[in-house]
Amino acid sequence: MTRRDLLAAGLALPSLGAVSGPTQPAPFALDYAPHFGMFDVHAGTDIASQLQFMHSEGFRSLEDNEMRGRPTDVQEQIGQTLSDLGMRMGVFVAHDIAWTRPNLAGGDPDERSAFVEQVRASVDVAKRVGATWMTVVPGTVDPRQDRGYQLAHMIETLKQAAGVLEPHGLVMVLEPLNFRDHPTLALTKMADAYLLCRSVGSPSCKILCDVYHQQIQEGNLIPNIDACWDEIAYIQVGDNPGRKEPTTGEINYTNVFAHLKAKGYTGIIGMEHGNAGTGKAGERAVIEAYRAVDPA
Repeated sequence: MTRRDLLAAGLALPSLGAVSGPTQPAPFALDYAPHFGMFDVHAGTDIASQLQFMHSEGFRSLEDNEMRGRPTDVQEQIGQTLSDLGMRMGVFVAHDIAWTRPNLAGGDPDERSAFVEQVRASVDVAKRVGATWMTVVPGTVDPRQDRGYQLAHMIETLKQAAGVLEPHGLVMVLEPLNFRDHPTLALTKMADAYLLCRSVGSPSCKILCDVYHQQIQEGNLIPNIDACWDEIAYIQVGDNPGRKEPTTGEINYTNVFAHLKAKGYTGIIGMEHGNAGTGKAGERAVIEAYRAVDPA
């Protein structure tokens, strides 16, 4: 019976972390996390087969923004397969993102309560899949309130959500998004994310640094990473322009990743981007791009 047959049958597999050989590349020096669909030409659409393929290519984590919306049995299958393969779970989105209203910045008590309850429900999702981190995007600005009041409202809401997560050792990571792709959002800059995290003062409220968004929003990537380092718990990447794999745009990921390695970063780097090419060649190009910039 092949490993794929075992996975399809739902049987436990031994950890593959120590497996090596001429047909299996070594793990990457940094912990890059693909998402479902990135390699489905090679691996097919079966979830377990995709995870097995990722592992066979040297990846040791998964990222899945849509995890919260997946059926419970699928979440449990993903969690079990990750455990069997010795892989980590990266972020999923913790709540319904308010793309068109100031759910956190406005200070509305009902919006605050709804957000905190969605974070509370995400605790169970995290436990099923073995996740530690979940993404939070704090809605839009409130143009009728001064920025200071908006920040105060966001801080109070995030404090309440952090109180839900702390007993479980879980972490919400605040993601600043860029003005071009997501105009009018309340959180766009690393410095503001840093201010929020320092003000909340909880190990359950940290920063998700998406290098793609920050290249567009403000650049100055490595100095900003250094300035926010104590509050960064998770990193995502994508090149610009195009939001495809490293080496397809202007960001010098060789230097960025070498800097992260030198700082001792052992967290997950989410591959939150599309594939520049199509078919098996396009999928292989993604893998080879990460091999080219990985500080092995």
